[in-house]
Amino acid sequence: MRKVFFAAVLCAAPLATAAPARAIEIQEVTSPGGLTAWLVEDDSIPFAAVDFAFRGGASLDPPGKRGAINLMTHTLEEGAAEMDATEFAAAVEELGAGISFDVGDDALTVSTRFLTQNRDATAELLSDALSAPRFDEDAVARVKGQVMAIIRSEDTDPQTIARKAAAEAAFGAHPYGSSINGTAESVAPLGPQDMVEALNRVVARDRVVIGAAGDISPEELGQLIDEVLGGIPETGTAPLPSEAEFLAEGGEQVIDWNSPQTVVGFVQPAPEMDDPDYFAAYVANHILGGGGFSSRLMEEIREERGLTYGVYTSLVNGAYAPTWQGGMSSSNASVEEAVDLVRQEWARMADGVSDRELADAKTYLTGEYPLRWDGNAKISSILTGMQLMGLPIDYPDRRNDLVEAVTSDDVARVAQQWLDPEELFFVLVGRPEGVDEASRPTD
Repeated sequence: MRKVFFAAVLCAAPLATAAPARAIEIQEVTSPGGLTAWLVEDDSIPFAAVDFAFRGGASLDPPGKRGAINLMTHTLEEGAAEMDATEFAAAVEELGAGISFDVGDDALTVSTRFLTQNRDATAELLSDALSAPRFDEDAVARVKGQVMAIIRSEDTDPQTIARKAAAEAAFGAHPYGSSINGTAESVAPLGPQDMVEALNRVVARDRVVIGAAGDISPEELGQLIDEVLGGIPETGTAPLPSEAEFLAEGGEQVIDWNSPQTVVGFVQPAPEMDDPDYFAAYVANHILGGGGFSSRLMEEIREERGLTYGVYTSLVNGAYAPTWQGGMSSSNASVEEAVDLVRQEWARMADGVSDRELADAKTYLTGEYPLRWDGNAKISSILTGMQLMGLPIDYPDRRNDLVEAVTSDDVARVAQQWLDPEELFFVLVGRPEGVDEASRPTD
């Protein structure tokens, strides 16, 4: 159950690296019914993977029913057509196939993996799941109970509390401003008819993107697509979300939590992936906080001062608002110093980076990507993610050159434009010492 804050948006991490070591030939396929897909064909083993992603995802929840699409998504596997949940699961297992459903803020994703000999039978099962889901009352109630347990757990997890508070401050009433799980109040009344409504809002032919890899020809893929999606509506009943305006101003929000540690999340706007300076920002992020133990924040806050076990930053490529965010935890006594150090390192990036830092970042970023293309399931997911993010089909061929072209001056320019420590918004969940008591919410 994905969130925008402090988690990668669908396929964002695989996309933000370099080109695969071997040439990847991506074909654009058009089904007889007019739907397009991207395919990497490989008949070396009798196995294929296909991913369907429906734009909008949980951001298309009906008004007043936040969490409905998340609940619906996780009820899709609870039976279809004449099969109840147990029978549907047994049918998938008998084929040696895999069918999974997931949803995030930007897309609802349906993933299927199958042996070549069982391709048609797997497509039939998936078609039933999307066009004839049962949404039996007992199944909806069972899955709803699981979601409600997650919601209760989130309310006692300081990291989730920080993430939710940051999202709400940043995006307000936009769907990005709340959890895809909804609240206990919004989820409790949901029933089977709400699941039908939620399905019709997001699962439609006009908002699907498709990626495939493995032992399947363009002709076979086209037939499979039309089989799977032939029974769903042409258009969804909900319009796609609008762009999300970033609302949070720089500063700190403290949420009182009885713990010796304070959990910290921080966030600010970030450049879009089609921004000419995106790759300079990505390299800057790796040096600042995305490079693990080699990053500046880790060196200054953990290695030099021992104020945290770990600190990170990431660029999150949300379809409706990209963000630059990070997180850490520190003792209540030292968290104020740790937050100040984040601001200092945020500002120091504007002075540029050393030749060694730049070279090391490029070596990592251009060398890590081949691992992302290891296997049909990963490839089909990447192809789907590329389309969701609006990347061109030749993106993998050009990716290395775009990373290698980044200079120290580029990093400094991007840092000066984007990394303003005074605009960085922090959420602190704990009882941080040295923070003005007047800024604390009352219990």
